[in-house]
Amino acid sequence: MALALVGLCLAAVIFLYFSNNPLNHSRKFMIRRFVNWFPLGMSYAFLYMGRYNLNVSKNALGDMMTKEQFGIIFAAGTITYGLSFLINGPIVDKIGGKKGIIIATLGSSIMNLLMGGATYLYLMGRLKTNMVVAFSILFAMNMFFQSYGAVSIIKVKAYWFHVRERGVFGAIFGTLISFGVYFAFDWGQAIVEASKLHIEGQMTAFQSFIQHIFAIDTGTTNATWLVFTIPAFILICWALIDMVLLKDSPQEANFGEFDTADASSDDDENVKITMGLVLKKVFSNPIMYTIALVDFTSGVLRNGIMQWYLVFAHEMKATDEAFYNASEFFVKNWGLLLCLTGIIGGFMAGMMSDRFFQSRRGPPAAINNVIMIFLLILMSIFLTKEPNIVGGCAILMTLAVIGVHSLMSGTAAADFGGKKMTATASGIVDGCVYLGSGIQSLAIGYLSAKSWHYWPLFLLPFSFLGLYLSLRMWNELPEATKKYILKQEQEAAKEQGKTLGSESPATN
Repeated sequence: MALALVGLCLAAVIFLYFSNNPLNHSRKFMIRRFVNWFPLGMSYAFLYMGRYNLNVSKNALGDMMTKEQFGIIFAAGTITYGLSFLINGPIVDKIGGKKGIIIATLGSSIMNLLMGGATYLYLMGRLKTNMVVAFSILFAMNMFFQSYGAVSIIKVKAYWFHVRERGVFGAIFGTLISFGVYFAFDWGQAIVEASKLHIEGQMTAFQSFIQHIFAIDTGTTNATWLVFTIPAFILICWALIDMVLLKDSPQEANFGEFDTADASSDDDENVKITMGLVLKKVFSNPIMYTIALVDFTSGVLRNGIMQWYLVFAHEMKATDEAFYNASEFFVKNWGLLLCLTGIIGGFMAGMMSDRFFQSRRGPPAAINNVIMIFLLILMSIFLTKEPNIVGGCAILMTLAVIGVHSLMSGTAAADFGGKKMTATASGIVDGCVYLGSGIQSLAIGYLSAKSWHYWPLFLLPFSFLGLYLSLRMWNELPEATKKYILKQEQEAAKEQGKTLGSESPATN
C-alpha cells in the first residue's frame, strides 16, 4: 500500500513536471530534460537512504548505541558535511555535476559498506576500537562524499531550468528529499525487520527474499549491517546509470545555449571563471548570507524533528505504553508520512513562489516559518499529553521545513549564485543546513537526556529567526531576473495595447 502511494506521488510529480512549461520548450527538450533529472534525482534520493540509515540502525541496536553516542556520531557527520562544501562546491563548479554525482554515489557506497562491516564486527564482538570513534569517522567520511550530491544536482539544474521554472524544480528537489527519507526510514526499517535472526509469525515475501539472498544464519545475532550494505549496492547501480544518461547542460545534449536569466546572465563571457573568483563573488554577496542563515535554521528544525521523533516515541514506550500505542500509526508509517508531507510542502512552496510572488523565494519561506512557530508551540503544550497532536505537529513540521529547504538550497542559492557558480553558492547554503543539524544533534541529544520538554523549546527560537530572515529577503530577486520579468511585462502590455487598438474601431 505504501509503495503504491509513493508510486502515485512519483507519477504526479512527473505529470506536474510535463504540465509546467511556462517558457514553451519543445517536447523533445522536455523529454530530454526529464531523462536528465530523473536518474540524477533518484541517485540523490538513495544518497538520503545511505545517510539516514544511521538513524534506523540506532533504533535497531537499542541500548548498544545510546542517545548521546548517536548524537555525537550524527554531529560528526553533519558538521563534516557542512564544512566540506568549502572544498567540493568549487570543485563541482569546475568539473561539473555529472562527475560530482558519480563521486557522491560511489564514495558513499564504499563508506556504507565499511559501516556495514563495522556493524558486523561490533555485533559479533570483534570490533576492538571504540564504537563511537569508529562510526564517527566512517559516518563523517560518508557525509563528505554525500555532500557532493546536493551541489551536483543543483549544478546540473542551474543549466537546464530557467529562473521562472525553478520554483517547481525546487518542489521536485523537495520531492526527491522526501523519497529519500521514505527509502531510509521505511525501506531501512523493512531491511532491519527482515534481517532479524528470529522472525515472529509468517515471513513476508520481502523478508524471505532477504533471508535467502543474504543467507542470514549467524546463529547468534541479527544481521543489522544489511541496513548499510543494501543501500551501498543500490547507489552503485544508480552511479552506472548516471554515467550513461546524464548531461551537464543542454549544449552537451545538442540543444544549444540556454540563458536561464539567473545571476550568471550578466557575467562577462570573456572572464575566466577561477576558484578564487567564484569564492569572492559568493562571499561578497549579502543576500547569500541571508539565504545561508535561513537554511541554517531549516537544518536545525528539519533534523530536529526528523531525527528525534522516533527516538522520543520509543522512549515513551518505557514510561507510558498507552502514549506509545496511540503514536503507533506515526511510528510505523514515519518514512511514508515524511515522504508525502515533504512532497506537498515542496510543491506548495515552489508553485507559490513562481505563480504568486514572481519567483521570489522569501515570501513562501516566511509563511512556512509562521506555520512552524505555531506547530512548535502546540508540541510544547501537548508533548506528553496528546500523542496524536504531537505526531501530527511533527509531520506538518516536515511539510513546512522541506518547503523552506527546497526553496533556499534547491532554488535561491542557484538564482543568486548563477549557473557558473551555483555549486559553490548552494554548497555554502547547504553546508549551513548541516552545521545547524550538527548543533541540534549535540544539543537535543544532551537536553533530551534531562527532559524531552526541552526538545520543542530548543527548536522554537530558530523558527522565529527563520521568519525574521525570510522577511528581510521578501523582495529580493537577481538583477537578470528583474530584467526578464520587466521585459515580459512590457511585451504583455504591448500585446494588450495592440488588442485594444484593434477593438476600438468596432466600438466606434
